[in-house]
Amino acid sequence: MSHLQYSDYEGYGDRARKEVHYSQAVRYGSIIEISGQGGWDRISEAIPALEGPQIDQAFANVEHTLQKAGGKGWSQVYKVRCYVVKMDTLESGHIVRNLRKYCPDHQPILTVVGVESLALKDMRIEIEVAAHLGE
Repeated sequence: MSHLQYSDYEGYGDRARKEVHYSQAVRYGSIIEISGQGGWDRISEAIPALEGPQIDQAFANVEHTLQKAGGKGWSQVYKVRCYVVKMDTLESGHIVRNLRKYCPDHQPILTVVGVESLALKDMRIEIEVAAHLGE
């Protein structure tokens, strides 16, 4: 599988690779797909208690992960999948606000799925994306 290029970032990404045996991103050809990114601080791994800051951090983590994998960031994202613990207008508003902030010139496809819980105890959101790097 030498055509697959895996990448991680400092802090949470390094720990996840060593302890849980997975990578934060994979690049194949002109596509990058990333593992679900939560609202954790990448170094301290602290998760904000409030939903808004946690969603904001998750979106920032997606941007960082894409850049570490060789992409430009959200401008290349064409598909977004959000897993949320609590489906209500508060979280939907934060998701839409961040989509408008990070994708001002395009509207990627989006799926939002309500779930009972996520991998880490205090997580309220996890975001996966796929990005196309261009020709």
